Amino acid sequence: MINLKTLTGLDSVTSEEKNQIADFLVINLGAYGDPKDHIIKCLDFALDPKLSTKGFLVIAEKDEEIVGVLVMNKTGMSGYIPENILVYIAVNSNMRGKGIGKQLMDHAITISDGAIALHVEADNPAKMLYERLGFTNKYLEMRLIK
Repeated sequence: MINLKTLTGLDSVTSEEKNQIADFLVINLGAYGDPKDHIIKCLDFALDPKLSTKGFLVIAEKDEEIVGVLVMNKTGMSGYIPENILVYIAVNSNMRGKGIGKQLMDHAITISDGAIALHVEADNPAKMLYERLGFTNKYLEMRLIK
């Protein structure tokens, strides 16, 4: 049985726990992930009790072991920019195809206020899940990296 746990800035999350979550994401995002220090910054933002925007994490556990993680950051905006951005979602490679990603997404959609944006690479298999959940591709993202 999969248990879902939601963490916000109101919860005490230790550095050790953040590192465990970040390590899980690094391993299970693989080629679609970011460096650990970027992930830690995202976790710090989502869980910062001093920020008005914040965000949340949804942790999927089986037998007290992490099998899935979702990180949502709130933008503090609405209308022209979605209120939420799904930054990371990953499921343990041994547990994929069992509906855990969908459970994480369904829970996050339920507890989020407002629209949700996400970025997904065209070849990422998770793209099909997002489309089934109703996500559409309205824009082409462009970046200038300095």
